[in-house]
Amino acid sequence: MAATDSAPAAPAPRAERPKRADARRNSELVLEAAREVFAECGPDAALEEIARRAGVGIGTLYRHYPTRRALIEAVFRDKLESGRMQAEELLDHLERYLDDPSTTVLTARDALEMWLRAQLHNSMLCRGLAASAVLTMLDDEEHPTPDCEAMRRSGAALLQRAQRDGEVRPDTDIDDLLRMVNAIGLATEDAPDAAASADRLFDLMIAGVRASGG
Repeated sequence: MAATDSAPAAPAPRAERPKRADARRNSELVLEAAREVFAECGPDAALEEIARRAGVGIGTLYRHYPTRRALIEAVFRDKLESGRMQAEELLDHLERYLDDPSTTVLTARDALEMWLRAQLHNSMLCRGLAASAVLTMLDDEEHPTPDCEAMRRSGAALLQRAQRDGEVRPDTDIDDLLRMVNAIGLATEDAPDAAASADRLFDLMIAGVRASGG
């Protein structure tokens, strides 16, 4: 029988091993500490301080997040997911209770306002980091970020419910609302009383999108 000269088959790639429980825990600790430190000191905060607060070594931080950008993006994705989950919870609340006239609950506009105010506070936590990132993503329509798009869709559903109930102007767009909210976060970042200034501008924005007579 003639010998075959075919090359041996390449070994199948190994499946990526899931993180051990302690590794997952360290990653979560670093992420939690990063949220706090970035909120206090901005995105240029010392990574050593983040590792210290997380109770891990700087090497452990770099194993999970090799660069500052990777850590910042992880914090940002976490905030986007929180925004999506909050919108879904508010929508569920509205669907379960708002159509029952015997209950006294939030209106659809109240729910939308709560969600938008939470996005404002999130944008301020990272001293403009989240706000500028959202504005960039909204402007890049050709390459939407999945996390940002999921959060945006959930917010759009809240807006549509409020519009359906006649509580918000029908010409209001979710992208416009998110742009205004994040612009407020950026504009008031260095104000002497940033929180009060942001809340005042937010209230003006909300008044502007209410339906006539609402």
